[in-house]
Amino acid sequence: MLFTQTRNNIIKFTNQNSDHTRRISDIPNIQQPPIQETFPFNQDLQHFLSCKRLLADELPFTHDTLQTHYQNGYLKLDYGIHSTKTGTKCNRCGNNDQNLFASFNCARCHQMCTYCRHCIMMGRVSECTPLISWIGPQPRSMGQHVNLSWEGTLSKGQQLASDRVVKAIQSNTSLLVWAVCGAGKTEVLFKGIETAISKGGRVCIATPRTDVVLELSPRLKQVFPNIEVVTLYGGSEDRTKNALLTIATTHQLLRYYRAFDTLIIDEVDAFPFSIDSTLEYAEKKARKEEGSLIYLSATPSRKIQREVSAKSLESVVIPARYHQQPLPVPTLMWCGKWERKILKGLLPANVRVWVRKHMEKGSPIFLFVPNIALLEKVVKILTQEHGNLVAGVHSKDTERKEKVTMFREGKIKILVTTTILERGVTVENVQVGVLGAEEDVFTESALVQIAGRVGRSSQYPSGDVRFFHYGKTNEMVAAVDQIRKMNYQARKGGFFQ
Repeated sequence: MLFTQTRNNIIKFTNQNSDHTRRISDIPNIQQPPIQETFPFNQDLQHFLSCKRLLADELPFTHDTLQTHYQNGYLKLDYGIHSTKTGTKCNRCGNNDQNLFASFNCARCHQMCTYCRHCIMMGRVSECTPLISWIGPQPRSMGQHVNLSWEGTLSKGQQLASDRVVKAIQSNTSLLVWAVCGAGKTEVLFKGIETAISKGGRVCIATPRTDVVLELSPRLKQVFPNIEVVTLYGGSEDRTKNALLTIATTHQLLRYYRAFDTLIIDEVDAFPFSIDSTLEYAEKKARKEEGSLIYLSATPSRKIQREVSAKSLESVVIPARYHQQPLPVPTLMWCGKWERKILKGLLPANVRVWVRKHMEKGSPIFLFVPNIALLEKVVKILTQEHGNLVAGVHSKDTERKEKVTMFREGKIKILVTTTILERGVTVENVQVGVLGAEEDVFTESALVQIAGRVGRSSQYPSGDVRFFHYGKTNEMVAAVDQIRKMNYQARKGGFFQ
């Protein structure tokens, strides 16, 4: 079987004894030529495609190069979209929800062609687009001396977790690192990464959010100065590279196949990983079958907690922050029918008093609200009293990064926000309020993360967290209970000064 590539990058398949061309989805069994060991394969193609499954238009190589490597057994072709008796499946992202497929009159194969809408942001995969992978010899993987350039000292909790991470990597097992907000999860990984790379393994740290990828990348490049670090996200310039250490958004895992000896999932509880089952599929596909898997979370899902309780997932808990002081425990405050007051241009009296008290002390204030419409009204109310010291940020705000920077620098003193800033932002001496904490958007996980913004620095290890509400919810109570349990566990284990 030969394949030909048109000017539109569609690969059509031709039987050697016929001129009839077909889409890959029309072929019941894809032929795989045997490897010709004497064939002088292209090492650039080997390095580019090793441990990946990509579309043809993602490969910067000529048709002749791809054709000869396929004929000599070095490339494998898989269905992109495959229809079976049970329905249609996307072999890239694992989607089998029939509502997430669509058909269109394809200009490339000149037929009605089904494609996957779920992973469309990675490039369209359809019935006429094969997934191409390298099955020839893998690039030589040798243990490399790692220059770990970090002179910090781990806390008691961090050291315990670091030792467990190293053990999981050495034994190729799975581990949950349950670390409270501000515990210093990244430092816990350093020795584990060093261990994995020293024995010839490839490591990937995957996280749901691009901003976390961009924060981690320069830090890890500084800690591992003699190791190439690849940074992958939508539009990344590193997307053509392979390296011993990769930092990527979780969606980028869809491009890999049996690539990583150690896969680390940061913020495994966060959106979109927490609700998208195809990302779990990508995680399993990207990791080598015998590789190690490390989860990092301050607020693991109930599903993961059940796995820990059932002993099907090993875990280690860091119940205290690096500065060895207790987590601030939120105070629940009833504030009446707050939404009605806001519609009248007023804040609840106790919210207004709380804001004024911390403004007089000069402390920066995070005020979380349930949605954008309310955010705009609250910002308008606060601006009347505090002027340009007030700003609001949300997911659609194009100036979000600039406002957060101004908040850190003290040019903005009150930042009203949705849950978009529930994690990942550290501001010294910040005080936190949640207005309408009973709303559905404020889950146990979100409230624990929000409370975790306070008391993160050793200079200001405590602070004020208020959940303003019109009725307590189970989520609010569970969040407070979780924080208290961590403090109890830390005190009992001797983690505090």
